[in-house]
Amino acid sequence: MPIIDAHHHFWQLSKPAPFDYAWLAKPEHAAIHRDFLPEDLKPKIDAVGVTHTVFVQTQHHPEENRWVLRLADENPWIVGVVGWVDLQSPAVTEQILDCKRHPKFVGVRHITQDEPDDSFIVRPEVLRGLKALEKQQVPFDLLFFVKHLKHAATVARAVPELPLVIDHLAKPKIKLQSFDDWLPQFRAAAKCENIVCKLSGMVTEADWKSWRPADLQPYVDHALEQFGPERLMFGSDWPVSELAGSYERVFRALEECLSKLSADERDAIYYRTAKRFYGLK
Repeated sequence: MPIIDAHHHFWQLSKPAPFDYAWLAKPEHAAIHRDFLPEDLKPKIDAVGVTHTVFVQTQHHPEENRWVLRLADENPWIVGVVGWVDLQSPAVTEQILDCKRHPKFVGVRHITQDEPDDSFIVRPEVLRGLKALEKQQVPFDLLFFVKHLKHAATVARAVPELPLVIDHLAKPKIKLQSFDDWLPQFRAAAKCENIVCKLSGMVTEADWKSWRPADLQPYVDHALEQFGPERLMFGSDWPVSELAGSYERVFRALEECLSKLSADERDAIYYRTAKRFYGLK
């Protein structure tokens, strides 16, 4: 069975580039404060049977698009690149069309969670940029904290033909086993047919040192109940996930959480949803 890891990153600190990796210098991120490149990921995906991957942006800079698309050209198993365009720019359509010239450019993300304005994603100028994505049918990743999740349904209604995906379940407080501030808005988002969700990034919202698959299970169960397998996809969030566990441990934990599903339901989560959503060739 083909398996797509629909959410991972690369970065290269050892070469000068117009990128901002300051967040990696924090003491709590010491374990991932180094280069992570395709040659680091390939043995890990081979070990668990992942056959294809999708890179997701880390930078608000078009040079990262160009850099990773070159890596994708060199590594056929990288089948998609979710990059960045300036949603607020008057030239956003031109930026999108330029990116679309590469067949492996499959989506756009903005690091909304780090914006000082919690309502950034519903600003009129940002919605204009999202409407440009909608017109060009370029999917958009919603990188939210729980406090931003209330905007998901608003965005979905503003751009009803734009495929949207919630990264990392909007980062519920798994370490605290908290649901009250997350679940109502998660349910509201799931009612929008153009929104899907990634089963990703959960281990770093749990206790990094002592998490177990059982800690993730109720969040996976809520995602299954609200979205169903056909609107869920697997993502490792590697190498950020290395803060809490190895690639294999993260992969096996989700396998355990999904163990009661049929083979067809698992195929949707591990392959079909990502292939359809990102239009992967």
